[in-house]
Amino acid sequence: MAITPQEASKKAREICKLAPIVPVLVVHDPAHAKPLAQALVRGGLPALEVTLRTPAALEVIKEMSTVEGGVVGAGTLVTPADVTAAIEAGAKFGVSPGSTPELLDAAEAAGLPMLPGVATSSEAMALMARGYSLLKFFPAEAAGGAPYLKSIGGPLQTVEFCPTGGVSPQNANDYLKLPNVICAGGSWVAPADMVKAGDWDGIEALAREASKLNAG
Repeated sequence: MAITPQEASKKAREICKLAPIVPVLVVHDPAHAKPLAQALVRGGLPALEVTLRTPAALEVIKEMSTVEGGVVGAGTLVTPADVTAAIEAGAKFGVSPGSTPELLDAAEAAGLPMLPGVATSSEAMALMARGYSLLKFFPAEAAGGAPYLKSIGGPLQTVEFCPTGGVSPQNANDYLKLPNVICAGGSWVAPADMVKAGDWDGIEALAREASKLNAG
């Protein structure tokens, strides 16, 4: 069923409001998918972004989508084919580093709520004109960080952001305290070495700490 940009942002906002941090996950082994998702959900982070950066990503989405309490999305969507593959794998939302009309057309036609990426106010205005009101700010730190988002909050009052890229425990609150930030994406809650070691208790603890952060 097709979805409008307004509906897409509404559904994406509901997902982003589940927790202040959306884990950004790069998973190489499908065997890690379920226990990783379970640990993050137990820790209070139910919205999970699995990036399409590994050969295992689609299988990981399939496995994670069976975990009770989790809402699994696909990140690094770049082409219409990515949208199709993500939906077939069970993704409930999509995230992109940027956007093209072709990508958004495909997501809207397929009914996939999208969090399209922007790095400038002009890109944000173009998506606002299309009807999107919740955007990914990427790469957040490299593109100007929290000071940049604060500075455009005045002139662009009808759009909210999920900053991703360089967000860490040290600077997350700088973003989350901003009124135009609804949540942030972060990879620190699932460090590669802990995933490889199967340290699910440790990851659950990191998730629990992140879940206590407060969005503005």
